[in-house]
Amino acid sequence: MLQTVRLPRVDRTLEVQTILLFADAATPTPYAQYLLLAVMAVMAVGFACGPLILSAILAPRKPNDIKQSTFECGLESKGDPWVQFNVQYYLYALAFVIFDIEVVFIYPWAVAFTGLSFGAFLAMGVFILLLAEGLIYLWIKGVLTWK
Repeated sequence: MLQTVRLPRVDRTLEVQTILLFADAATPTPYAQYLLLAVMAVMAVGFACGPLILSAILAPRKPNDIKQSTFECGLESKGDPWVQFNVQYYLYALAFVIFDIEVVFIYPWAVAFTGLSFGAFLAMGVFILLLAEGLIYLWIKGVLTWK
């Protein structure tokens, strides 16, 4: 046999007044937001610098000639470590970063393409033309050709 249970009626106005009473008491001052920001900044610096400081304090110190020597991939280095690299490598890396950032801007634009205005289309067209100009400049200067 199924029985129905009647729950007591709750007065919602008293509940709303109680919530408003506590909300007024918990209203932060304007400087509380800056205090929270400062605490988060201190925590971020602490999380970054804490392991470095702990390793400097707790790490064993037994310096010798082998540990102080410069090596590369487990082998002793040969020649002067201050070798001048070809500028072409830096230009190639810079071009990669530029076109990598291009993808970061073009992908969200392409996802929302159907909902954008004609002005957004023109702005992205100008952006792509500027990047194409940079690519043509790099091509003419010979940065993209390897010898």
